[in-house]
Amino acid sequence: MRGALSNLTGRNDMAAGEAQGYSPAARAFHWLTAALVLTMLPIGIAMATFDLGAAVEDPLYHIHRSIGALVLVITVARLIYRLRNPAPPLPADMPALQQFAALVTHWGLYALLIAQPLVGWIATSAYRAPVLFFWLFELPPIWQEDRLFSEAMFTVHRSLGILIAVLVCAHIAAALYHHFILKDRVLGRMVSG
Repeated sequence: MRGALSNLTGRNDMAAGEAQGYSPAARAFHWLTAALVLTMLPIGIAMATFDLGAAVEDPLYHIHRSIGALVLVITVARLIYRLRNPAPPLPADMPALQQFAALVTHWGLYALLIAQPLVGWIATSAYRAPVLFFWLFELPPIWQEDRLFSEAMFTVHRSLGILIAVLVCAHIAAALYHHFILKDRVLGRMVSG
């Protein structure tokens, strides 16, 4: 199975103890995306859970939508970079199941971080709420007005948000497991290269 994973990821296994790190550009994309997603998730949860009143909710919606648009652009750029600059190989002694979990988590996050902002933009467009990008300009609607469809898409948006939160938690937990339990360089490769 390990050979099949190497073929699927386009990389060879890293020799045990070898510590090939990510490039500065890959690290910048990663940490910028992490900061934006970890900012956006609590804002989305607060908006969906609490009645904060228009004075608080309206700016939160604009910030949430702005960050979503930024995440979409950054994720597309990051994916293009990743396809041209493959990730460093995983440790050769990492079990095949863990390699598979890493593969599914990483590519799942890429897919979700592209789909989620698009679904949010479609839902907001169908509702006919403005999508202001940090109050600088308004993004055009990309769907016809349809409030019922908008409600359905916001349900999908919430579900995707939960899935993103689960994958982010799994990703963080795996990184901490490698750093503190296995004491390998998996996390270090993204921190310092």
